[in-house]
Amino acid sequence: MARPTTLVLVRHGTTTTTGQVLPGRAPGLHLSEAGLAQAEAAAAAIARMRPRPRALYVSPLERARETAAPIAAGLGLRASVERGLNECDFGTWTGQRLASLSRRAQWRSVQHAPSTFRFPEGESFTEMQQRVWSTLERLAARHRGQSVVCVSHADPIKAAVTFALGVPLDLFQRTVISPASISVVTLGGANPVVLCVNATSLERLAPS
Repeated sequence: MARPTTLVLVRHGTTTTTGQVLPGRAPGLHLSEAGLAQAEAAAAAIARMRPRPRALYVSPLERARETAAPIAAGLGLRASVERGLNECDFGTWTGQRLASLSRRAQWRSVQHAPSTFRFPEGESFTEMQQRVWSTLERLAARHRGQSVVCVSHADPIKAAVTFALGVPLDLFQRTVISPASISVVTLGGANPVVLCVNATSLERLAPS
């Protein structure tokens, strides 16, 4: 039986608007100095993985590609852009301040019933989860038995981790995915296995 594929899911590092604005897919947002340092730390942790990852995929957005750069250098790999790892399409909410959005009536659905919500002129949480999970399944099939790094965004990684755990989408906001954190899922066995969530170290990763 083939060994499962290990998917190392990395959120991009901190930007100048992290925690203040819903940037979505708007171009031009880069890592802050703190975010660049976080990316270097994540790259160092991933470089210590054994076996070493054999492929690196990244969301097309600048902040994700900047996070992937030191990972690529540390592993001696070329980062391939994978649109399935892109941020959720927040539609007309893109670029708006979180403090303002949190006062809207729809914010309660975003936090407590995300499976019922679609961003105006954008993507639904359900569509995002299906997109990200199908992307991970495709990458896992392409790299059977290997380790693969995927650099993405908070909500897509949250959605993937909760799906792997069998947690309903309406509870996915209870999972924290911090900037430059690492979450690890294996695919290819009878069921997905979650090895870690929101970690900054990858020492002694193995299923019990």
